[in-house]
Amino acid sequence: MRLYQAEVSVVNLLLLPTYVSAITLNCEQVRAGGHTFDFSKLGGPHSVQHKRHTPPSIKNTTYTLDLCRGLKQVEHLEKLEQCQQNARVCAIEYNHNEVDNQTTITEVITMAGEFSNKNGLYLEPQYTRLKGSDSHADADKEGVRIELHGGRYPFDDRKGQKQKVFLEMICDMDRNGLEGDLGDGRVPLGGQKEEDRREFAPRATEVDLAEEPDEDNDGNEGDDERDGDEEDDEDTDRSLRWISHRTEGEDKNEIGVLRLEWRSKYACENYNKGDDKDEDDKPKGWGFFTWFIIILFLAVAAYLIFGSWLNYNRYGARGWDLLPHGDTIRDIPYIVKDWGRKAVGAVQGGGSRGSYSAL
Repeated sequence: MRLYQAEVSVVNLLLLPTYVSAITLNCEQVRAGGHTFDFSKLGGPHSVQHKRHTPPSIKNTTYTLDLCRGLKQVEHLEKLEQCQQNARVCAIEYNHNEVDNQTTITEVITMAGEFSNKNGLYLEPQYTRLKGSDSHADADKEGVRIELHGGRYPFDDRKGQKQKVFLEMICDMDRNGLEGDLGDGRVPLGGQKEEDRREFAPRATEVDLAEEPDEDNDGNEGDDERDGDEEDDEDTDRSLRWISHRTEGEDKNEIGVLRLEWRSKYACENYNKGDDKDEDDKPKGWGFFTWFIIILFLAVAAYLIFGSWLNYNRYGARGWDLLPHGDTIRDIPYIVKDWGRKAVGAVQGGGSRGSYSAL
């Protein structure tokens, strides 16, 4: 029985990396359909905003995500004004009142993250290769779709609505993925830094004229949809784009679904195999010292080869006699040994007074 338990423990230990990779997201090795994508250059907090004009206020929902690690807490935000520690995707809705020029946080949604130790919620990333997909919409695309879980709203309510994120990484060789990057869009509003609040206000009031609400829109977030034909140039130039955030499913199966799109050359299947590399990725040229060593080695080798050939043809030399200055080369070990003895003797005998004894 003990032997069986030991065998099971060994098997579980060997399979541990597989278990870990199944519940965590490693941005350096996103593998889908036999292809591995490296998104490590896109690590760190990145944000995208969705703004709605709801007179007399403007609602600005900022979605912040980090592909490589959990989001850290913002120092100047209260705990209830930000997502859970180590959330991978966080949604914060700001409401800017144009009458009194005040900005408040009205909603905070932890969209995805790894919270197995806290609430039993798992990130459970799933990857789907877009190229050659069975879906007609994805068949002509190249990249990978990343599906993330672990979110809930309200987060501490076991009956809260579960959240899910679909992030489509689309191949675009003309983009590095940071065009129009907003960085960490979680703006401190706790009152400790006045300049932060002033910095946020202009962004919150930049309303897309193309995003006028529909007449039959009841204002629920589940009804928010992107109108792809009426996007402004500013949003089009950004690599990370908001697609939609709505409630899907019915009754007890309702779930909040956020869809984002990120265009980057790092989502191209042949990027790592091609010649198009970042400046940091390009191999650096050999320095002067490296070339000096190579040239010196080649010169010594040429001298030995030519000298050996000359001694063989002129004098019929064999063995050590083939090498130029063969006697000197054979004596090198003894020369080094003798030099070493002298050096050691000089160090050890430096403080003595020779063979004379004190009177």
